[in-house]
Amino acid sequence: MIRPILALAACAVLAGPALAQSAKTLERSVASGKQIRLLAVPNLKKDCSLGPQPELKVTTPPKNGSLIQRAGRMKTPATYRCPNVEATIQAVFYESKAGFTGTDEVTVEVKSPDGSTAVRTIKLKVGSAGETKSDATDL
Repeated sequence: MIRPILALAACAVLAGPALAQSAKTLERSVASGKQIRLLAVPNLKKDCSLGPQPELKVTTPPKNGSLIQRAGRMKTPATYRCPNVEATIQAVFYESKAGFTGTDEVTVEVKSPDGSTAVRTIKLKVGSAGETKSDATDL
């Protein structure tokens, strides 16, 4: 009876790291009512070869805006781990409700082409058009 219990405990301990998720919090500023790209995830594996499309799942939607998910193609930046590679991406865009200023938050679970999962929480500071500078809105 003890051996099966020990075997289950060993499996749970060994599976723990494989099931672990990496979490990261990002902060962005955006003008009220303007669209901003929050995430752009390429279909590149760790060895820079092409893989399946990444999977994006919104686990906490914004309270004061809306999200749009799009697929497209884009060249990775020179600072990326696989620089200047044309890849297919999945992207998430945010737009606040018209006239809203304040803070908002979004959490997205990202499953990479390698199968690893990461959680990205994006804290948004939404201000008037003169207060904030928008980031990229294209793919």
